[in-house]
Formats: sequence, C-alpha cells, structure tokens
Amino acid sequence: MAKTNPFEFLQQVRSEGAKVTWPTRKETMITTLMVFVMVVVASIFFLVIDQVVRLGVSYVLGLGS
Repeated sequence: MAKTNPFEFLQQVRSEGAKVTWPTRKETMITTLMVFVMVVVASIFFLVIDQVVRLGVSYVLGLGS
C-alpha cells in the first residue's frame, strides 16, 4: 500500500465523513425502541426454551418426581 502523509490522510477522512448520512433524532428513537422490544422478545423466548429444556432434563433423569 502506498503511504500518504498525515495532511492527505486528514483530507481523505474529512471527505469520507462528509459522505456519511447521519440519522435524524426520530430515526434514532425508533431504532432504539425496536432494539428494546427485540431484547424483551428474545429474553422471553429464551426463558421459555430454558424452562422447557429444564423440564425435559428433569423428566429424563427422573428428578422431577
């Protein structure tokens, strides 16, 4: 790779930074809410699966009686 001097590098960084499309406040809030909803859904899913596996293992090992 060809080396660039620090001044050229900073110019390239500024140029690339200008191309970035930053999200609006509304988009950020909606995305954050979606993440929290998915965390809750995933937590409930894994809780249910964990309980089913626990009951299955207890039944197989005979510890549930």
